[in-house]
Amino acid sequence: MDICNCTIIHEDIVNKVKRSMPQEEKLYDLAELFKVFGDTTRIKILYALFESEMCVCDIAALLSMNQSAISHQLRVLKQAGLVKYRKEGKVVYYSLDDEHVKNIFDQGFIHITHK
Repeated sequence: MDICNCTIIHEDIVNKVKRSMPQEEKLYDLAELFKVFGDTTRIKILYALFESEMCVCDIAALLSMNQSAISHQLRVLKQAGLVKYRKEGKVVYYSLDDEHVKNIFDQGFIHITHK
């Protein structure tokens, strides 16, 4: 691995980057958002919701998991602002919160497949 052997601090560059750095809490929120993407089950749920709005039963059947496990993951996704829901009688349907979610996913997918 290449290591910088210089002892000179480039103050102008450091100060420029420091001024453009987002607030600490925004960086924390961004890190938390990316943690949500760190679970394969949640990725599968998001991918399914790209295709169609779905209820917990449908997602559980699709992923061969129990409804309780799916509900837990949907709660995490909802708290992160990635999915939303609507009720129709006793059935709750989940969908992506907005187009930004698909864009984040698509950019990640492009990154891992571009080589």
